[in-house]
Amino acid sequence: SSDSEEEEEEWEPKSKIAKRPRLPKKNEPKPKKVAVPQSTVARKRVKKIAIKEELDVSLPIAPAEGSKDGVHLSKPKEEDIGTNLKILNKKPEVTKKMQLNSYQGENFNSLETDEEPSTSVPVVGKQVKHEQSEEDFTFDEPPFKRIKSTTCLEGKPVKHAGGNKVKEEFEMNWDIVQALSERTSVEPWVCANLIRLFQEENTIPFIARYRKELINNLEADALREIQQTLEELRTVAKKTHVMMQKLKKEGKLSGGLLTALLNCRTLEELDHVSAPYKTGSKGTKAQRAKQLGLEPAALSLLQNPVELNLFSYIRPNTKGLSTIREVEAGVQHILADMFAKDKDTLDFVRKLCQQRYICIQSALAKASSKNTNEKDVDKFQLYHEFSCNIKNIQHHQILAINRGENLKILTVKVNIPDGVKNEFRWWCVNERWRPKHFVKPELMRILQNSVEDAYKRLIYPLLCREFRSKLTSDAEKESVMMFGRNLRQLLLTSPVRGRTLMGVDPGYKHGCKLAIISPTSQILHTDVVYLHSGQGFCEAEKIKRHLLQYNCSTIVIGNGTACRETEAYFADLIMKKYFAPLDVVYCIVSEAGASIYSVSPEASKEMPDLDPNLRSAVSIARRVQDPLAELVKIEPKHIGVGMYQHDVSQTLLKATLDSVVEECVSFVGVDINICSEILLRHIAGLNANRAKNIIEWREKNGPFINREQLKEVKGLGPKSFQQCAGFIRFNQEYIKTFCSSKKIELESHALLNKAGAQVTKEKQGKKKSKLTPGASQQPNPLDQTCIHPESYNIAMRFLSFIGGNPNDIGKPDMQQKVNAVIQKEGLEGVAKRLDTTVHTLQLIIDGLTQPEGFDIRTDFDKPDFKRSIVCLEDLSVGTVLTGKVENATPFGVFVDIGVGKAGLIPVRNITEAKLSKVKKRRSLGLGPGERVEVKVLNVDIPRLRITLDLIRVL
Repeated sequence: SSDSEEEEEEWEPKSKIAKRPRLPKKNEPKPKKVAVPQSTVARKRVKKIAIKEELDVSLPIAPAEGSKDGVHLSKPKEEDIGTNLKILNKKPEVTKKMQLNSYQGENFNSLETDEEPSTSVPVVGKQVKHEQSEEDFTFDEPPFKRIKSTTCLEGKPVKHAGGNKVKEEFEMNWDIVQALSERTSVEPWVCANLIRLFQEENTIPFIARYRKELINNLEADALREIQQTLEELRTVAKKTHVMMQKLKKEGKLSGGLLTALLNCRTLEELDHVSAPYKTGSKGTKAQRAKQLGLEPAALSLLQNPVELNLFSYIRPNTKGLSTIREVEAGVQHILADMFAKDKDTLDFVRKLCQQRYICIQSALAKASSKNTNEKDVDKFQLYHEFSCNIKNIQHHQILAINRGENLKILTVKVNIPDGVKNEFRWWCVNERWRPKHFVKPELMRILQNSVEDAYKRLIYPLLCREFRSKLTSDAEKESVMMFGRNLRQLLLTSPVRGRTLMGVDPGYKHGCKLAIISPTSQILHTDVVYLHSGQGFCEAEKIKRHLLQYNCSTIVIGNGTACRETEAYFADLIMKKYFAPLDVVYCIVSEAGASIYSVSPEASKEMPDLDPNLRSAVSIARRVQDPLAELVKIEPKHIGVGMYQHDVSQTLLKATLDSVVEECVSFVGVDINICSEILLRHIAGLNANRAKNIIEWREKNGPFINREQLKEVKGLGPKSFQQCAGFIRFNQEYIKTFCSSKKIELESHALLNKAGAQVTKEKQGKKKSKLTPGASQQPNPLDQTCIHPESYNIAMRFLSFIGGNPNDIGKPDMQQKVNAVIQKEGLEGVAKRLDTTVHTLQLIIDGLTQPEGFDIRTDFDKPDFKRSIVCLEDLSVGTVLTGKVENATPFGVFVDIGVGKAGLIPVRNITEAKLSKVKKRRSLGLGPGERVEVKVLNVDIPRLRITLDLIRVL
């Protein structure tokens, strides 16, 4: 029948994930906020830090005794009761002072100290305005823009008034915090905090570095996974409410259907419940039976079977009611539909499946040999007769099976044992759907047939779809996360600074393209040489002349076409000491994406007078000099360090890789006065328009002096400033040189500039400057560190506490003073004294003690420079070699050992004992760029396969 075919259609892997909807902004006038002081409770242990208190600054808050609408403070510790009572008793006095003194209204902390307030604290007594997008962002609005943040005074968290409850746009029968916690295995309070942080449009780099106490010190990968899971849950909730509105409009929304829809947690469940009601559906067997009026008979069979007489429903002239068999079949279809959509029934059968052996099987399709290429069929030889428990199957196996199924080479099915069906039938008939009264044998037979029909026609296909969907979803996520980890490892490759490099883009017919770049990435010389057309000896003299002229002793060769021959050519010259007196070395780098970048608009803008073929040689050389700055110019998916990247959701892949790039660029940091626009747009909180505006401001006004000047850039509002400020650096020596060369008096000049600017802006009707007198031209030594401006006041108090000078940041003397204080009072003791968290204090210490120009990439591996070459024929079992990891997958790691073909280290040979204990790892595995020592286990020259064993990580 048509509905049977519709309900039992084959499962197909989904390749698209719906985008998270953007909520429309409400442009309603906001009443002024009444100032209310907050009380914070110190926590001794970081892991027990509760959720931050989130107050809606757009609404007046007037707590009253006995009122449920008031602000509920967290339960304080016993030792803090006295302190909290004092704070509460001061409330009327503080409010009165704020009304009398507008300056004190800026921050109630100023009533007790004269220090500058943290920028993360909302300004009480003034209206807080949401940041607008770049398109409609203007500076001619009278109210000041302030940062809306849930952080409390000095960045110290307190419990949220609502606990772990988070209000969502689309409410369901399940709690989104609990559902997110169950799916990600993260504590509910952390999930609640993250939902609020994401709602406030905080970026992952900002949360991972500056909100550690709220997320239990999770890493960026975990945050990314939680964010993706949250978007999936919100997609389900949104689609559910869309379906509810549609069914309500059509008059099909009953109470039972509403409950079933609100119980859906996955898209598969939603499709199962809503499929019969979709537009264009012919209706299920149960719907047609209900239209014939058999629903009362089905309910009566369960509620009051004694009085049920099916013969009374016979209508000889009506199709579907003409015989007793048709009536029984209609009742059976209605009962089967009830069973298949009952939540308790589905939960029971899912629980049964968890306790049994469920396997996924694949076999060679019968028609595959006729319609497909034999080479494609051979690729899936491992899966021609394949069977594996769904609990043990590997992610790459699922992706391989799905690809074979899409190519119609394989047929796939999920095998659920008969024991599940038998136990399910007994439970339904004897417990869940047992009639309330005595049942005649013929009616009991109908009930048993209904359970059998429900399982075979409806529940079993649903379970198969759920298993396949879950396996595919998990495999896709793991593939995308693996791609992200590999990309991060590649982007964070340690740069090779201070060398003049010659990039070589190998080729046969069109020659090898050369580009020599200076230590500052300036192009010194470009040329084309023909090494593989019988002119190798003549071209060698030209290459030697160029190397000697520019004192270049490092050659970078791309790993594309003719790479092997080009490497052998240079290795032979190096072994003969042809380039003496230069001690020349070479390395091989991936040229993935170089040709795409060479013809891109960015490359044309950066190197307008250079031929596209020569641009790729420049890109290859720069990938060694500064890998991060060069690789961000290329779309991440073209770098090629993933697995099955074309089979996964492209939306999810792009979002994840873009997030990884943003994370890497932000954590490394950029010098605002010398970085490129392309690099700047990947900083957290910035985009293409804001990066362009920053560059234009820099070209018009000269270099930035401090972070506060970023607020003058068009389109860079308070939220963007909060997100990006901590990742932007300022070279203090450069700024001091610039200021002294201009011979300006910083403070007086800033006052004059601001006064003139205010007069001009008043005439033009524009917004007044927000900066304090002299701030726009006053350098701040803290701007060269990773310390966020919201913690500057804590950093200055810490410097005063240890007797340090801001001008000594990064010097050995600063390190000694910090160590002396920490050893004496301990990290927690100092944090308590400064009234801040341990994580914030540790970040401040890192910023103060890290040497000037510190780069986190120094802990990562550099390119492997060589002088000789090894051939594939030279390899033998037991040979020990050093190599560099090219790619990492769930089933193993590919290592370049310099023979033109990467060898594979199976995942079973990578153990924790063989990995470096010094280097901090995100997972038990290796990443691209790491240098390893390996032993050859097997060499298959005809198939060009090399199997390796990991000895150690260098």
